Amino acid sequence: MADAKPPPTPPEPAAAATSTAPKPNASPSSAPGYKALERNPAFRMLGLPSLPRKLPSRNWMIFFTVTGSFSAAVIYDRREKKRATARWARAVAPLASEPVPNPSQLPRKLTVMLSAPPGEGVRVAQDHFLEYIKPVLAASGLDWEFIQGRAQGDIRAAVAERIRRRRRLDEKPDELLEPTEEAIREEVRRRNNIPEYVGDAGDIVIGRNTWKEYIRGLHEGWLGPLDLPPHLQPPPPPPPAEEEATTTEDGATAENQDKKKEEEEKEKKPERPPQPLPHNTTDEYSDSPLPRTIPGHFSPSAPIQFPHILGFLNTPTRLVRFLNRRALADDIGRQVAAVCFAANREWREEAEASSDDRLARREQELALEWEEKNWIKSVWKTEADDEEDKKAGKLPKEKVWTNPMVLDPRITSRMRRFELLPEDEERARAIVIPEEVVEGWIKRNLRSLYRWGAGAWQGKPKGPNVGNIDDVVV
Repeated sequence: MADAKPPPTPPEPAAAATSTAPKPNASPSSAPGYKALERNPAFRMLGLPSLPRKLPSRNWMIFFTVTGSFSAAVIYDRREKKRATARWARAVAPLASEPVPNPSQLPRKLTVMLSAPPGEGVRVAQDHFLEYIKPVLAASGLDWEFIQGRAQGDIRAAVAERIRRRRRLDEKPDELLEPTEEAIREEVRRRNNIPEYVGDAGDIVIGRNTWKEYIRGLHEGWLGPLDLPPHLQPPPPPPPAEEEATTTEDGATAENQDKKKEEEEKEKKPERPPQPLPHNTTDEYSDSPLPRTIPGHFSPSAPIQFPHILGFLNTPTRLVRFLNRRALADDIGRQVAAVCFAANREWREEAEASSDDRLARREQELALEWEEKNWIKSVWKTEADDEEDKKAGKLPKEKVWTNPMVLDPRITSRMRRFELLPEDEERARAIVIPEEVVEGWIKRNLRSLYRWGAGAWQGKPKGPNVGNIDDVVV
């Protein structure tokens, strides 16, 4: 017997009601009465997407904030650095247009001394000069010459040798000196009756290490003898050990081949002249008499700061200095402007606080002393170098950078320092630098594009050119 078919169950009313209601997980655009967010017609015509409906995520916000803040700090510091350099360059610009009192007289010529900082090459010091010092000097119209040192002691030797040459010309005029480029130029000027510059030229010394060599060279040149004393001359090199010559297949000895190779290398690479040895020591200052030809005061000088630090652990310090180069440019520009205006004073004695009492130290000794804290540690290790010099039969080199600065009052009292006058500084601070001088490449090009467009639009006639109606004769 077949089973009876069950009767159909009627639909539940609740289910029918829920089927017509919107689902809770459905998108709001499917809800009745919702107006979809359409793209802006202007953006659609330009092919640009619609604006985002929400902010970026937390990580993206942190990235944009840090990147934007650092970029803004770099851009602001670069603009203010350009503004500071341009302000001091415009302050000394009137010197370039001043008339020369004596056209036949040589112009004022400064001496710029720079050397490689500890652990680096001389290129770093040259870039420092080009970035902060040269723009001000070039605007003043003054001439300058370089004395560059690639190794420790080069500036000391150059300064002392210039002073000794000057002393020889005054004390021993009949002595024949070795002809140099400077001596040849002086002889040509003397024959043509060209007078030297009357006045103080000035020296610009960059960096603490160069400053210590400059002071040592002054003392050596004026307090040391003209010729190297016998007790400071290097001992003769030891004779070369005799080796048995081995004959090769070609009939030439190995010793002759080595000599030929050395001669070829010397021809290809010219050797650097040896550095002159110091003619005295710091202990001999008090016993050395002053020469008769010493002037009443020396040429003024200006020590220029050169902050330079190496090492991975010093990255925070380097970053802070990188973001504050505007203060460095302002300080260097101020000192170079003082050199250009040629206002100077005597070096003073400054009191330094001590644990026992207050000690008076010369201002020359305290100048740029803080830079020594940034020098690498290998500069202070000198025992290995001394042992190598002793093995080679040479006198140990004098460590001017690491040794304390020894001053003689007879020399320091004749030194002078450049200092900017208050009225010159006030006039420089009042100079307003236009925006076109400090703006970047993007803004400069946008500004020029706007001016070109505005000028082209203003120059185009907007209607028929009928002339002046009042001039028409009826």
